[in-house]
Amino acid sequence: MSASEPIFCSGSWLIAHSYICQEPRGSIDLHKAELTTDTAPGAPVPMNAIWRTIRSYILWQHERGTLHYDIMVTLIIIFVLFSPLVINFNDKPISRNPHPTEVVVTAEADGHLSFLVAANAVTPGDDPAMRDQLLHIIEPIAGAVSIVSYEAVSDRKGTVQSYKVLAQRE
Repeated sequence: MSASEPIFCSGSWLIAHSYICQEPRGSIDLHKAELTTDTAPGAPVPMNAIWRTIRSYILWQHERGTLHYDIMVTLIIIFVLFSPLVINFNDKPISRNPHPTEVVVTAEADGHLSFLVAANAVTPGDDPAMRDQLLHIIEPIAGAVSIVSYEAVSDRKGTVQSYKVLAQRE
């Protein structure tokens, strides 16, 4: 063998100069080789794996019954239950102020309407002034009505508690 004659050694062609070819001790079957990305326990997890997991959560790529599926559902439930405490959604109902006077309306059998108006809503006075005040309180509730009659409702001590007004629609 000459110094420049190529020889085949361990799967590659070498030019025999002063190289010594050794027979391989073991062989590797590249068709059965597997590529793993497992890290040793306690080794830091690469950021690529974290982003891959987050992406799989966003795209909902996990099957039911797996640990990751349970984690996703738990995160959704936590968000739904605790987000109103942290986030102001501005979804509170509009507070409606009740009518400044307490008025109870009932329909009578003869077609009249009976109103019970609190005594503190009316200042006592003569008959036309009382009718005007009662009409001013009743009209926003019932519309155009005319007062047929009214009477004071008193407690046992004789203190006027309310006025019972009988009215009819015009």
